[in-house]
Amino acid sequence: MTRRHLWLAPGWIFALLLAGTSCTSSRDPASAQADQIEELRRLERERLQSLVSADVATARRLHADDFQLINPAGTAISKAEYLGQIESGQLDYRGWEAGEIVVRLYQDAAVIRYRDTRFDVDWEGQPVQRGPMVHTNLYERRGEQWQVVWSQASGVMTPSPQP
Repeated sequence: MTRRHLWLAPGWIFALLLAGTSCTSSRDPASAQADQIEELRRLERERLQSLVSADVATARRLHADDFQLINPAGTAISKAEYLGQIESGQLDYRGWEAGEIVVRLYQDAAVIRYRDTRFDVDWEGQPVQRGPMVHTNLYERRGEQWQVVWSQASGVMTPSPQP
């Protein structure tokens, strides 16, 4: 009987240790997802601020190397072209504030969409857009960091009055 207890004791201790470890290290999946969604919203607002303030170092960190913007004219612009235009002052975001950011999360990818509450942009010193716009962005988790990979901006048309 003593011998049997010696063999069972290590098994019971191991099981208790595993149970304790899994209870303390597991997180509620819904809570973890909500945290990721809030992180993506925060990152998008940080990205917008970096573009308005021409903080290209921060913008480089938040944009994937293979980033591509499809602007309202339908032109595809690479990360290097986009951030180069901002750094040179050719493209000048005078103000950009996102409205409610809706997030769809898919493991290591997320799609966000929002209509801005303020969007003022100049091209070569001339105003080209004074809101509103709708933005759809694809983020991917690259390593430990979320980065925007694709972005598409669409102008919002004012409907003409009906006769």
